[in-house]
Amino acid sequence: MQTKRKLFIITGMSGAGKSQALKIFGDFGFYCVDNLPLALFEQFAGYVKQRPELKNVALGVDVREGERLKELPALLKNLTKSDFSAKVIFLDASEECLIRRFSETKHKHPIHKKLAAAIAHEHDLLTPIKVAADKVIDTTDLKLGELKEKLSALLELKKEGEMQISVVSFGFKNGIAKEADIVMDVRFLPNPYYVKGLKNKTGLDKPVQDYILSFKESREFADRFADLIKYLIPKYIKEGKSYLTIAIGCTGGKHRSVFMAHQLAETLRKQGLSASEFHRDIGL
Repeated sequence: MQTKRKLFIITGMSGAGKSQALKIFGDFGFYCVDNLPLALFEQFAGYVKQRPELKNVALGVDVREGERLKELPALLKNLTKSDFSAKVIFLDASEECLIRRFSETKHKHPIHKKLAAAIAHEHDLLTPIKVAADKVIDTTDLKLGELKEKLSALLELKKEGEMQISVVSFGFKNGIAKEADIVMDVRFLPNPYYVKGLKNKTGLDKPVQDYILSFKESREFADRFADLIKYLIPKYIKEGKSYLTIAIGCTGGKHRSVFMAHQLAETLRKQGLSASEFHRDIGL
């Protein structure tokens, strides 16, 4: 029986932490899209089905959808009939907290009214979704690390005393992965981009993997880097670190970094560690 893909809808009150939650899902290896119009849900689901590497997806939905938010339950019901396991996480906070956050950041509320009135109107629009949500998280008194812990527990990604490891590939030309605890540059490895027939493939394709592994330096690096990470993990756990994000970069983020990130995540999983992978720039 085929395992269903995980789809999480991140919604809730503006200022309650939806953007931070979506970034956390990205750290967990989810493919994240913010503010996807509800009208595009079915097309997006079809796109995901064509991408076998996108097993976990998180979508941000907010009040800017207006009255169309009423369509969300029906859309999710249709998705769960296919190969998606869909859940809704609703982020909430007290009115006083939301007003304070907007005042501190000087961001405008997406509903263009006076702030208190906008929050009240948003509350009315979102209440049906909040009532039907799979999980409601009140972020009024939560720090970012505590929100990450709650989401981790919700996803059952991390057991007590276990470290959640995210391995991310990226391209330096698109900017470094800012969330990384460890960054490794693999631009010294032979580049499949310049090999005929490999340019338009990725590090998840076997021909690219075979090419990279045909070089002794690639095999040695993969083994030595994995050994280094396995050595470091107990040290980080001893210091109380619960999450570790390892970013591996090459020039474009499609070939060498993708394969090495995939290889590392696979190696760590075989060691019984909780490791997810996310390829930030593979589709650019």
